[in-house]
Amino acid sequence: MKKSLLFIWLTLILAFPVQANDCEIDRKIRFAGMNWLSNQITVEIERFILEKGYGCTTTVETGGTLPMLAAISRGDVDIMAEVWINSVSDAWNKGVKEGKVKSLGDVYTGGVEGWFIPKYLAKKYPDLKSVNDLPKYKHLFKDREAPGKGRFYSCPIGWACEVINQNLIKAFQLEEQYNVFSPGTGAALKAEITSHYKRRKPILFYYWAPTAILGKYDMVKLAMPPYEKSGHLCNTNPECTQPYPGSYPVAKIKSGVHTGFAKAAPQLVNFISKVKIPTQEVNKLLAWADEEGAESAEVAQYFLKNYEPLWSQWIPSDIANQVKAAL
Repeated sequence: MKKSLLFIWLTLILAFPVQANDCEIDRKIRFAGMNWLSNQITVEIERFILEKGYGCTTTVETGGTLPMLAAISRGDVDIMAEVWINSVSDAWNKGVKEGKVKSLGDVYTGGVEGWFIPKYLAKKYPDLKSVNDLPKYKHLFKDREAPGKGRFYSCPIGWACEVINQNLIKAFQLEEQYNVFSPGTGAALKAEITSHYKRRKPILFYYWAPTAILGKYDMVKLAMPPYEKSGHLCNTNPECTQPYPGSYPVAKIKSGVHTGFAKAAPQLVNFISKVKIPTQEVNKLLAWADEEGAESAEVAQYFLKNYEPLWSQWIPSDIANQVKAAL
């Protein structure tokens, strides 16, 4: 009888192995979920590792950046996996200063904003290297609606970069040579770039990274004078009287947690703080998602299967083995 019970017990253990790690949090861990793909992918990567490696349960609370910053300050969410600090610096710094939010490491190696041309065009015109070179090349970027002028594809109206680009056009004294064209949506801007690139036509445009466009296509960023804080601040103002001819700042993209969560789950926070993906690799992931029509959870699986040398550095080997076993 005892042998039979022992056999049954061993059979059950083999069939239903005990999770090697108990989660430090005995409730669902709440992620802030913003509506852009890079954030959604990072969230899904971290959720998979927490659930399969650390034995946690997780959920996602969706909303805009500022509402989610308010939520993490209150403790209504635990983790913000991707925060573009430059655009919400006041709210972010306030939460950190008041001790409500713990700022962790950079998630990517740096966000990028600037003016771009296709690489095939840069090779054909090697002297076109900076924004200061644009006046003598306006004929390449003909605006069909304004003969004699070039066209610069900017951001949709209402985006912060649309104001900045208008001021940069003034600062570089390009108003007589170029018209600023603002597509109706981000999708329309992407479509224009894609159409020109596939036909190997000249195009001058604003863009940012990490994005699928800069992952799929070879583009060259035109040089500008160095970023200057007060000058760029003026450029963000529609009423700026002296626009500054200089670069966008390198975007700081960090993760953060509610301080209560940080105290309760030091091992989990140690993992989250180590999550860092090179921006060019994020571009490739976004490009793969665009080509495959993949959802964020599918992209996370693709990343975990193909980038093991990268993500295995974030966690102890026993945790990494459990994640690999779950893929």
